[in-house]
Amino acid sequence: MTLTGFCRACALAHDHPHCPACGSSVRVLHPEVGQLAIAHLDCDAFYAAVEKRDDPRLAPLPVIIGGGRRGVVATACYVARAYGVRSAMPMFKALKLCPEAVVVKPNIAKYAALGAEIRARMQTLTPLVEPLSIDEAFMDLSGCEALHRGAPVQILIRLQTGIARDFGVTVSIGLSFNKFLAKLASDLDKPNGFAVIGRADALDVIGPRPASALPGVGAAGAKAMDAAGWRTIADLRAAGEAALAHRFGDWGRRLHALSCARDDRVVDPEGARKTLSAETTFNDDLADPEALTDQLWALCENVSGRARAAGLAGRTVTLKLKTAQFKSLTRRRALPEPTLLASRLFEVGRALLAAETADATAYRLIGIGLSDLCDADRADHGDLLDARTPKRAAAEAAIAKARERFGKGAVITGRTLKSKED
Repeated sequence: MTLTGFCRACALAHDHPHCPACGSSVRVLHPEVGQLAIAHLDCDAFYAAVEKRDDPRLAPLPVIIGGGRRGVVATACYVARAYGVRSAMPMFKALKLCPEAVVVKPNIAKYAALGAEIRARMQTLTPLVEPLSIDEAFMDLSGCEALHRGAPVQILIRLQTGIARDFGVTVSIGLSFNKFLAKLASDLDKPNGFAVIGRADALDVIGPRPASALPGVGAAGAKAMDAAGWRTIADLRAAGEAALAHRFGDWGRRLHALSCARDDRVVDPEGARKTLSAETTFNDDLADPEALTDQLWALCENVSGRARAAGLAGRTVTLKLKTAQFKSLTRRRALPEPTLLASRLFEVGRALLAAETADATAYRLIGIGLSDLCDADRADHGDLLDARTPKRAAAEAAIAKARERFGKGAVITGRTLKSKED
């Protein structure tokens, strides 16, 4: 029996070696593909892909997004990954593996703006879009067939080709019957992939994969499972729910359900990100309050730009510090109203920082975060006693507009310039 598939180029359903419409020989083939509607979309090496798109000279080169010898890799292109470079790897180790790599400092505001455009494209297809980060999200396309004149797989193929055509980056898509399997599938055929996991083959597909592939399993959990002899997802399934619950409690029951390909979570648009943050690790530990303050301002501008691009604001500001001895400190302050302003973030963050620099403690990392997120239209209105905030909001909106039109360097604040000189 010939299996009908869907052309990866034009989404036509056909059972020929080559597409009758466009001639492509690449199809999405799976017996259940027409019955599945839960998808996970993941941009491929997103930060690096954006930089290569914007500077074609980088296209054939190994590119690492990160910075500083004591920093970590934010992401690496697939050329660099061939050398063993991975996200979250210390920069010194990445450059040892791939000394010829081109290192580009991340421009999070630019990536967030493009991520928001891609997400908006997804939301034209279904209201059930659940972002996980700047560059990935779940989608539920159930019931969208009539509206978009095609099965979910066809809608997704058109989305994938449209993103490559209009935004100059590629995405990989996983399609299945629940979120866990859709996310796992999106990683099976990167880059520019399209993978499907159905009900009939789910256990066979996930069984040989390492137990650490299950969501929520970190290094400590994987070590505990390995010690118990549970190295693969199939091992966890065979161990049984009772044994896993005895060892890990309620989390063990959840692990067993996932090992059986069961996941009852729905795609929830309200389950979007809970925080926006940025941090930097210094090449040399910093104790000088003024130098730390200058670093803080750059991070506040970063978070503010990402919040503006995503249409978000937050009510809680969090300062993060890490000492030279690797001790982490977090300090939070709730605001009377939500904000997305860099100046407001900086004002609060600087006050929190001042309390931690009185004793000349040296720090190797500083970060700033915004949480308790809400829509940006609820932010920075001020009141009768606060006429300054609306003026600051208007000024920062004008700066953002100028930078969007003419580039990030179109408007540089005095403190930004000072921190660059330092």
